Amino acid sequence: MQVSLRKVRISLVLGASALALSACVNTSNLDWDLRAGGGDTSTAARQATAAAPTPDANGVLSYPDYQLAKARRGDTVASMASRLGLNAGALAQTNALRETDPLREGELLLLPSRVSAAPQPSALPGSNPVDITSIATTALDEAGPTPTAAAPKPAAGQPATHRVARGETAFTIARTYNVSAKALADWNQLGADMAVREGQTLIIPIATAPAPDPEPVPTPPGAGSPTPEPPSAAKPLPDEETEATGTKPKATPPSPDLGDQATAATASKFTMPVAGNVIRGYDRKSNQGIDIAAAAGTTVKAAEAGSVTVISADTNGKGIVILRHANNLLTVYVGVASVSVKKGDKVTRGQAIGKVAAGDPAFLHFEVRNTSKESFDPMSYLQ
Repeated sequence: MQVSLRKVRISLVLGASALALSACVNTSNLDWDLRAGGGDTSTAARQATAAAPTPDANGVLSYPDYQLAKARRGDTVASMASRLGLNAGALAQTNALRETDPLREGELLLLPSRVSAAPQPSALPGSNPVDITSIATTALDEAGPTPTAAAPKPAAGQPATHRVARGETAFTIARTYNVSAKALADWNQLGADMAVREGQTLIIPIATAPAPDPEPVPTPPGAGSPTPEPPSAAKPLPDEETEATGTKPKATPPSPDLGDQATAATASKFTMPVAGNVIRGYDRKSNQGIDIAAAAGTTVKAAEAGSVTVISADTNGKGIVILRHANNLLTVYVGVASVSVKKGDKVTRGQAIGKVAAGDPAFLHFEVRNTSKESFDPMSYLQ
């Protein structure tokens, strides 16, 4: 009986202690973003980031090196895989999930292999859209890397990815990449609890501007502001050398020969692949090439000597030809019919490789890329 009474007393003391402790904790004052002390992220919270990306009609976010898909209400890993035509086991393994796991509406999953992007509105009236992402990735993947080329770098403008490790939170990940936790949540459709799971792949928001300079530290009352040291204090300026009035001016030095200083990009101009007007210019985000208007059946020519690396077609059936050139450059021709070359062929500058496919309007889409899939404005290479 005495032992039982002692246990009751201990339980009462522990219960009272727990109540007292809970009364002392004010959750409204918790430092959720860990800005106090050495984990100050106030700068990151002020850093401007781009707007969150918008998935296509299939809920897919497409980038040159990867794709993610947005879960719908009631989705499981298996149902998402079925909708996108993927293997459910591969999708589950890629995201550290099981096939039967339910998904939160809006949750993003990394896709194990590429899927066709949903058609996007065309910028040309009555024309079929050119799926640049599909062209620049699926077809270019067939080209393969150049043996002497350096390791591929992430495509320009492509968000970095982060695979969540055990013990990490959305806040610690945001601090790691110097972005705000809110931007990280918006880009990855995180829930209100900001929960992330081990093995989950997150995309990192792209900063549009550097964080502002920190506020200057105020000086004590009565003390003047510190005066910055002038640049000349550390190293005096040299004495100025002047010439006497009436001195005969020196002869003008000859102009340097800039021909031997030309880079590969400026020295090797390409020829126009087809004669016609450029009806849509280059834009790194929306059109990573140029569209050249030409009548159906017009001859499409190789812009430069090289080898045929890929012969394929996009989701709309438009023929694709990719040529590899010197200096690790690739040229991409989309909208080619009656292809007259085959994979592995060597072609000369100006050689016919096919005809412009029929369209309303008919046009050839032309790109210049390197073997890391980075695109360049074709007009800087064309004569």
